[in-house]
Amino acid sequence: MRNSTLLRNLLTIFFWLLLAVPSVNAADFQQGLDAAKRGDFATALQEWQPLAEQGDAYAQFNLGLMYVNGYGVAKDDTKAVYWYRKAAEQGEAYAQYNLGVMYDKGYGVAEDDTQAVYWFRKAAEQEIAIAQFNLGNKYRKGEGVSEDDAQAVYWFRKAAEQGHANAQFNLGYMYDKGDGVATDDTQAVYWYKKAAEQEIAIAQWSLATMYQNGEGVTKDDTQAVYWYRKAAEQGNTHAQFSLGLMYDNGEGVIEDDTQAVYWYKKAAEQGVADAQSNLGVMYDNGEGVIEDDTQAFYWYRKAAVLGIAEAQYNLGNMYRKGEGVTEDDTQAVYWYKKAAEQGYVKSQLNLGIMYNFGRGVAEDYILAYKWANLAAAQGYKDAIGLKNDLRKRMTPAQIAEAQRLSSEWSPKQSKE
Repeated sequence: MRNSTLLRNLLTIFFWLLLAVPSVNAADFQQGLDAAKRGDFATALQEWQPLAEQGDAYAQFNLGLMYVNGYGVAKDDTKAVYWYRKAAEQGEAYAQYNLGVMYDKGYGVAEDDTQAVYWFRKAAEQEIAIAQFNLGNKYRKGEGVSEDDAQAVYWFRKAAEQGHANAQFNLGYMYDKGDGVATDDTQAVYWYKKAAEQEIAIAQWSLATMYQNGEGVTKDDTQAVYWYRKAAEQGNTHAQFSLGLMYDNGEGVIEDDTQAVYWYKKAAEQGVADAQSNLGVMYDNGEGVIEDDTQAFYWYRKAAVLGIAEAQYNLGNMYRKGEGVTEDDTQAVYWYKKAAEQGYVKSQLNLGIMYNFGRGVAEDYILAYKWANLAAAQGYKDAIGLKNDLRKRMTPAQIAEAQRLSSEWSPKQSKE
């Protein structure tokens, strides 16, 4: 749906930009133009239809626009394609681009990436920036053409130099990641900033991260906050979370737990797992919000289900202590294990303790030792104490088995 809306908005823009293109039948074309400006599309159709049938490319293009938007005619993508093709075959650049879009999205014609690329290229070679951008995307994704990041960079640059904001972002990204071009943080910043100044939210977020990390630009947390805020206010969830972190840690802005909660919640409500986890912590500790174990549990669980190890550990604690939820050692073990399997050291120790005492799980010294051993290997001193205690109650064979299990363990993503 988003692509469909974009296509039609663009076509509407082109309608008003290109209606005034000179025609070989200027008087009739002008009468159609005057009628269209009044909103009298029926009259515009009467004026342009004969011109289009006589081969006037601009009239053909405008008929295509009328059919795709349903101006003065029943909306009909098939007829729109017909008239776009007529104009495109005569070299009308925007008709070529729009015909490419129709093939790209399967509007009025069978979806065909090869044909989309063909017509995007025709328009791109006539310096139509949006066609250059789309052609770059096709090369980037390998749709209708062999994947070729160098060609993607070429076409993104052509569009970016004409001021196409999304192409500027994409070019910045290519420099950032070294795709199709040598990695160059300075160039990445340059193009991110170009796009950011045109209100492209993801570019604003990307630029902020460059300032925060000092990549391609002098580290500047104040500038990072500025650009995070610009993106966050447009609804970019990554920026909302990052801005919350900046307020939480007092980086580039005065520490403000209330503002941290505000931005964490914005991102959390849109499904950002790290924001959900951090929001849970704020409710758990009463930072920037009234302490509320029920809300802490709610947000920890949201993040835990999405695989955030810290949230899984915290959720395990809530079940073990009966905070915000009925005490349940079995559930505590379940969530400790989820986090422990990801290598979260505190959870590894707690899981070892649960096995040691048989809480929520059958007592098992071997598994208790395994998890304590893994936590100790990460330098967790409390785990060393548990290991030493367990050794006093284990046989050499049991210790050897626990060590074997430890050596064979490897971390893994653990979602619910």
